[in-house]
Amino acid sequence: MPFDHNDHYHPLLLRQVPPNCGAALDVGCGTGRFARRLAHLGIAVDAIDPSEEAIAEARALSGRTAGDPIPRFQHTDITDIELPKGHYDFISCLASIHHMPFDTVAALREALAPGGVLVILGCYPEKSRLDWAWSLAAVPVNAVARLTVAVKDRLRPVSAATGRERVRAPVKQPAMPLLRIRGEAAVLLPGCDIRRLLFWRYLLVFRNHG
Repeated sequence: MPFDHNDHYHPLLLRQVPPNCGAALDVGCGTGRFARRLAHLGIAVDAIDPSEEAIAEARALSGRTAGDPIPRFQHTDITDIELPKGHYDFISCLASIHHMPFDTVAALREALAPGGVLVILGCYPEKSRLDWAWSLAAVPVNAVARLTVAVKDRLRPVSAATGRERVRAPVKQPAMPLLRIRGEAAVLLPGCDIRRLLFWRYLLVFRNHG
């Protein structure tokens, strides 16, 4: 299993889950790894993805152990459905928002319950000198992380290699620069916080104080 930048940030994202979270939505869930982590917290999780193959794999990978909490996986595009207003305590988008119009976040905002949290682990293209500086800083760290994972993978018993994900979610290159993301988010998600992360990612956190 190669080093996965999105999986690396799962602990950071899980720390944003509000107390007593009852319902969550994972948008662009892929093969469902983060959705399953949410479900293991005792949260009722809806997980959606436009890739039929990824959803099929997510279902196949879930519930392998008796009693395992299973997210409700649905093959659909977030732009094709109407979300329940004020329903979710937590909504996550992991490297998926650039696959859809950014103003989709308005619908996600409306689906948050009072006190709910929207988190976006987003990707952005390098456009500015600062972007390239962060990118260059990430390269050696990324190389070390990949090497570490490769070594652990070689040392792992053969039996531990069974049941791995065979499908990867479709990949699309991001097009919206971080500066523009900040500008649009300020309008659509007033009061949100955006910060750069090392591995070509940014973290956006919006809390519904309404």
